[in-house]
Amino acid sequence: MTDVTAPDVPARLYSQTDYDERGNFQYQGDLYRSGEDLPSLASRMGRHLAEQFTLTRIAISTSKFAGGRKVTAEILDTPADLTDSDRQNAFIVEVRDQMERFGFTCANALQGFHSCSFFCEARIGRAYWAALAKRRGPRNPVEALVSLAAFKKRVKPGDSLKLIDAPAGHRSLGTTRTITRVRSGDLILEGRSHLDFPRAAAFACDGKLVRISIGSDYDPDAHLLYEWRAAA
Repeated sequence: MTDVTAPDVPARLYSQTDYDERGNFQYQGDLYRSGEDLPSLASRMGRHLAEQFTLTRIAISTSKFAGGRKVTAEILDTPADLTDSDRQNAFIVEVRDQMERFGFTCANALQGFHSCSFFCEARIGRAYWAALAKRRGPRNPVEALVSLAAFKKRVKPGDSLKLIDAPAGHRSLGTTRTITRVRSGDLILEGRSHLDFPRAAAFACDGKLVRISIGSDYDPDAHLLYEWRAAA
C-alpha cells in the first residue's frame, strides 16, 4: 500500500497508523525506496535524522540476521531531560516515526503475519545519561587528592568507613564498619561484607571523604559516599 498525500500535507506517520477491524496494518513511508541496500538506507536515514533533530546527536547502526535486517538509532545527547518515562517514550516514538518513513510494514495481528522492509529501534544510549549528569553537575563532589592507588597503600585494617550517602533504599546507609582486611581488589569489612575497589575513573578521595561512582542508565550520578576514619 502506498500512502498518497496531497502537496503541503504532512505524511501520515507510523504511530498514527491503526489496525483495521480485520487486524490488518499497512504502512509505507514517503521516503521509502524499493530495493535499497542497507548502507544506502542507513546513510539517508542518518542525514534525515540530523536535519529533523538539529540539537540531538544520534548514532546509526545496522545489522543483518536470518529474519531480515535492522537499523538502530542510538540517542547520544539531546537538550531535553528524558528522565521522566513518558517524556522518554514520546521522544523515542518521535524518532522512530522518522525512521519508519524510509520503509514499509504489512501485518495482520490475527493471523500472526508480519512483513517489513527493515526492523527499526530507537533507544536512549548510555552516552545520553552521562551527558545529562554532566549538565546537571555531580552531587557530593569530592576533590580527587588521593588516587585509588595511593588509597590502597594508605588504608589499613582498623580504619573504618561510614556510609553517609547512597542511592535511596541502600540498606547500609548511615552505618560505620571497621576494615578487617585490605586486598588487591577489595576491602573486607566487619560483618562479613566487602567493598570492591572501582575503576580509577570512578574513585575520588580528598583524604577524608571517599566517593565511588556506581551510575546506571537511569541514575548516571549514583554513587556511594564514605567518611574514611583512620584507626586511632
